[in-house]
Amino acid sequence: MNEGVFGLPVLKRLSEHVSERLAGELPVIVVDHPQVRAAVALQGAHLIAWQPAGHEPVLWLSDASAFTAGTAIRGGVPVCWPWFGPAGSPSHGFARTSAFELVAHGEDGHGVELGLRLAGSESTKALWPHEFELLLTFKLGGEECEVTLEARGDFESTGALHSYFNVGEIDGVSVTGIGVPYLDKVEEKDGRQDGALTFPGRIDRVYTAPEPVSRIEDPALRRVIEVRHHGHSDVVTWNPGPELSKSMADLTDEGYREFCCVETARISTPMVSKADHAARLGTTIRAAAVS
Repeated sequence: MNEGVFGLPVLKRLSEHVSERLAGELPVIVVDHPQVRAAVALQGAHLIAWQPAGHEPVLWLSDASAFTAGTAIRGGVPVCWPWFGPAGSPSHGFARTSAFELVAHGEDGHGVELGLRLAGSESTKALWPHEFELLLTFKLGGEECEVTLEARGDFESTGALHSYFNVGEIDGVSVTGIGVPYLDKVEEKDGRQDGALTFPGRIDRVYTAPEPVSRIEDPALRRVIEVRHHGHSDVVTWNPGPELSKSMADLTDEGYREFCCVETARISTPMVSKADHAARLGTTIRAAAVS
């Protein structure tokens, strides 16, 4: 679907290089620009593709992911909010399966900017008793992809931009810039990172003192992906490994080999928003070829 989304029929032309299309049951805003190709599903304000001209896709999207209303998409950049993980129900919050509205779009010679909005409703209050406005802004260019979450209201929340990155082969991937102390959610204990993170099996960790920039070294694709974190307290790393991958309906048996997650997050320190002060969480992604 990552490639196929750009071949979907155009339902509505929004500007020269921006259109609305339908992927399965889900409306998708598709960017097909000389500098960049990208796509954002209105369900969840979910960035499902970003590919600068001349590059392999930077984000990974599962071939087995369902594009049905109310079902989370596997891959891209899911928005986990207003909680992360099993802190509430549904897991990772309701934002990622909620219908956002497109409230802004524009383009120039460098790329496209999109703005999506979700507001509190009776259905969200049944899950989380707060009035809120959630804005997602996407700056999609040929050099950078910037995603910003802005939460408005009077409450505390946790969340993450749960980024899945496309890699050539997980066995050769290493990640730096994640810091030293972490909570290991597989072994349910604290740990300390010694050198670069690799993925010899299932990895699910919350790094609680990360650096501002993480780097994903991918020898198979001969590139480095730089993930710059904004307003974060944590960085989450995840890969399901072979056994869990086989048990997941929206992941192929070998799907775990194709991606790693390096997520900008606010978990250990919640975001605090007030009526006159929005809480923000953001990530900026760059990809560079290496020889």
